[in-house]
Amino acid sequence: MTATPAQDSPPTGAGEPLLKVEGLRVSYLVDGTPREAVHGVSFEINAGEVVAIVGESGSGKTTTAHAIINLLPGNARPDSGSVVFAGADLSRLTRKEWQGVRGRDIGLIPQDPTASLDPLQKVGPQVAEALTIHRLQPKKEARRDAVRLLAESGIRDAESRARQYPHQFSGGMRQRVLIASALAARPRLVIADEPTSALDVTVQRQILDNIAALTAERGTAVLLITHDLGVAADRADRIIVMRRGEIVEAGSAAQVLGNPRHAYTRQLIAAAPGLSPQRLRPTVAGVTRPDGTAAAAAPGPTGSEGPLVQARNLRKVFHLPRTAKGPRTLTAVNDVSLEILRGETLALVGESGSGKSTVARLLLRLDKPTSGSVTFDGEDLTAARGERLRQLRRRFQVVFQSPYASLDPRFTVADSVAEPLRAFGEGTPSDRRARVAGLLDAVHLPADYGRRQPAELSGGQRQRVAIARALALRPELVVLDEAVSALDVSVQAQILALLAELQVQDRLSYLFISHDLAVVQQISDRVAVMRGGELLEAGTTESVLERPEHGYTRELISAVPGRRTLAVQDLPG
Repeated sequence: MTATPAQDSPPTGAGEPLLKVEGLRVSYLVDGTPREAVHGVSFEINAGEVVAIVGESGSGKTTTAHAIINLLPGNARPDSGSVVFAGADLSRLTRKEWQGVRGRDIGLIPQDPTASLDPLQKVGPQVAEALTIHRLQPKKEARRDAVRLLAESGIRDAESRARQYPHQFSGGMRQRVLIASALAARPRLVIADEPTSALDVTVQRQILDNIAALTAERGTAVLLITHDLGVAADRADRIIVMRRGEIVEAGSAAQVLGNPRHAYTRQLIAAAPGLSPQRLRPTVAGVTRPDGTAAAAAPGPTGSEGPLVQARNLRKVFHLPRTAKGPRTLTAVNDVSLEILRGETLALVGESGSGKSTVARLLLRLDKPTSGSVTFDGEDLTAARGERLRQLRRRFQVVFQSPYASLDPRFTVADSVAEPLRAFGEGTPSDRRARVAGLLDAVHLPADYGRRQPAELSGGQRQRVAIARALALRPELVVLDEAVSALDVSVQAQILALLAELQVQDRLSYLFISHDLAVVQQISDRVAVMRGGELLEAGTTESVLERPEHGYTRELISAVPGRRTLAVQDLPG
């Protein structure tokens, strides 16, 4: 039997890397034809080192990471190359031997928490599983340790939360559960695939600090897969830039970001909001396209005709599992009042669990407030019923946080985008096909992607499909719930510019929910800050982000990734 790396084995010798990838090639079988997605990738990671792989969606980042840990999908296979971990050739491991390596020696923080957590199992036992399955702790002790791990990952009231199911958590909180699970067995290597893409900046900093502390304490290496160059700049010792399955540049973080040699690296840096801040929409009356030309101006929002959306004294109370002390409740939203003007972008920011998404659900009538009211274009949305509510709902659309849970896996891309058109009987089949083609082009997807299934797309590509679907009915309000958090910086820049241009052309209103204040600064007209279900402060983007009144807002701003790098060096662009 082939020897497997052991957690208690001695560290690799001087100069010997913990992980060595050489000549890795990976192909996917698409329509019966193999298509190579990773072309001869080679790199090394030393014990205690943080290496970040950055690049756009479809560049091969996640495929490379999954090939290392032998978790490629059924239609993918490594064609050649080797992966050596702690002196052992991982390609020679049997399935049973792999079960002893994953979770114990190599931990994985996957990209999507919705698809990675068992919806039928409580959160605590799922975190404890890494300890019990490898027989590191008895079951009872592992359950207690799981509570500690959840608390260390930033989950409040961890003891009670451990008894809840994943659907009772926000997207960011579910991601924290995955991080706790991956770190439970204290592995020697952690592969973190977009580990903080769903987290607000303060918790992102806490989690990354936690990973950094583990690295320092145990000599744990981290392979960080990220589209956030700000995170890579702040956290990585070395950066690998991938494009179309190849490594185009690699070196220290200071070298790659401070003196990039490849044009693609310079393009990524220019598109990263945290490293190269730029205002996409200096006023609501105009926008500059990515090519530098001016889009047609439209009247900005005015108060004279009244707000498009108005919420007054919203309150939402949820019931939590009973304890020995009796029933408990959670006030997710408490006395929140806000308005969204026609043609403007209101950004709603705050940590995971602050109530941002709950407010959005109340505004969309996907949930009913415990008290308070919501009016849309002067009509009481909380009182609307039946067909009237259905007709109102065509005027506002939503792009949800998870690109994996947003699309029906049985539908093709074209079917998903056309679904709202069919539901409301819009146009002929020919009209709908033309509209779908135009929308796919608008979100920068090739026309032939319309025939693909969601499983054939990357996370960023799926989110572009979700955005195209939301725009299909030409709504007046679009709620964007972390809509660009899954996108790499270059595509993110394209989508944000697209959203800004569409807003000017069609006088769209956006409720932009985000944890990324660098993006918020680019896209929003006004900002509202939430914490613990309450609205702390609100105002113009400039006043809130440049002259914050509340200490919590100042804490959010200080946690924006990339600021460490900007503080010590001038980046190009």
